[in-house]
Amino acid sequence: MNPHRLFSLLRQPILYWLLLLGSALLTPLAFAPYRLYWLMPLLFGLLLLLTHLRPQYMVRSAYLWGLAAYTAQFYWINIALHDVAGLPQLYAVPLTLLLPAYLALYPALCFWLLEKFRLPALPRLLLVLPPLWTLGEYAREHALTGFGWGALGYSQIAASPLAGFAPVGGIHLVTLATAGLAALWVTLLLADTLRPRLGALAMAVLLLVAGYGLKQHAFTTPDGTRASVALGQGNIEQTLKWNPEQVAPTLQRYYNQVAESHADIVILPETAIPVMRQDLPEGIINQFADQAARNGSALALGIAQYTDNGQGYLNAVISLSDYNPEQPDALPFYAKDHLVPFGEYIPLPALTGWLYQMMNIPLSGFTPGGQAQAPLVLGNQKVAFNICYEDGFGDELIASAKEASLLANVSNMAWYGNSYAMDQHLQQSQARALELGRYMVRATNTGMTAIINPHGQIIALLPANTAQVLHGEIEGRQGETPYMRLGSSRPLMLLLAGVLLGMFVWARRRRVSIN
Repeated sequence: MNPHRLFSLLRQPILYWLLLLGSALLTPLAFAPYRLYWLMPLLFGLLLLLTHLRPQYMVRSAYLWGLAAYTAQFYWINIALHDVAGLPQLYAVPLTLLLPAYLALYPALCFWLLEKFRLPALPRLLLVLPPLWTLGEYAREHALTGFGWGALGYSQIAASPLAGFAPVGGIHLVTLATAGLAALWVTLLLADTLRPRLGALAMAVLLLVAGYGLKQHAFTTPDGTRASVALGQGNIEQTLKWNPEQVAPTLQRYYNQVAESHADIVILPETAIPVMRQDLPEGIINQFADQAARNGSALALGIAQYTDNGQGYLNAVISLSDYNPEQPDALPFYAKDHLVPFGEYIPLPALTGWLYQMMNIPLSGFTPGGQAQAPLVLGNQKVAFNICYEDGFGDELIASAKEASLLANVSNMAWYGNSYAMDQHLQQSQARALELGRYMVRATNTGMTAIINPHGQIIALLPANTAQVLHGEIEGRQGETPYMRLGSSRPLMLLLAGVLLGMFVWARRRRVSIN
């Protein structure tokens, strides 16, 4: 078909809006568990093509695309609110849509700013849109406590050649490369002459080859240590987890998993023991510690505990490697710092507190544990822990990872049922392993319990929604990736902002001089 005829068809309102919504609703296929990474540049590119063909609808199209895409990707919020927390659908459905409605503001803002650049269409598409979109993804990861799930870059982890950019500049550099690849294929369609088409094709090939080459390079090296690991998965339903009658069976299940594991390092998931540590019957912690010691294991487990002043409580991982029953409070621990809004703390309680009266959300007022906490020493490894939601914030894990030989995530994804929230979270762990150049081990309540190597590849994985222990081997790593040396994604964002500002000023001056 003649390209001009095709573009004319795409401008027809019915086809335009159907393709716009369809491309957004298909975005979950690019992420785990489907992992059709090649699909994301095509779907995102379709958004770019459509907004180019009907620029008068650019901003509203971007908002609608974001709203549909984020609703399709994060539908599982409704499971947590309604199925688990018990909130009536009258409230759960609007609250489920509230997050996508907010997140969609970032694509809309991106395209609104894009309109301000008075450049020819193709240079604007290639040079302005990818940095703008990347800055928007960074902004939504940080604004209002942040939510970075669904960033374009995660779709490329870990099979795509573009995943090779993760250890160089973090997930946002992968997002930049993904948006750039989408812009390049659209340029191939829109260019009127052979020269820009060949240029776009050459740049796309170069981008993919560069990413592939970086994937082959190891930025960190083994430190000479190896360890066997055992990762518990208790599979305790969230609706039963905090039931007093379920405490004893839960303790027994996890104790049996520890007793049957003779690995060097044993890790149990987030809040594996559903009782405040200081409120446990005397001797329980000692039993876990003694059993691990008899097996020659260094044990870490998730449990909530009161703060030192007794006024708050922490979502913690405690190490029982050197447990002394005479000093039960002298336990090394990691406490979650980046808490889940509306889940682990209540923002604006005067406005939102009434909702919690209709929901079953135990311990919704955690205290942050503090940034850059020291790794826990387990056996021959220094382990940088993070807890559940924190795995989505690579910048916040760098400081601890620099001191660590191994990364560990403990999670409880039972809030989201059998949805692909578990798979999306696993993909984030793969990104962190790539960025930080270390093995990542994951101990979860219901899934996905896994061992991930420094290249982001899953080398062992338990089936979801089963009570099992995952056994495997890891090696300690040392050194820093380029991303770790940068210290965060901020240098990349400042560079992109500077480049955009330079192009904006140049375009304005050029326009003035022409006029």
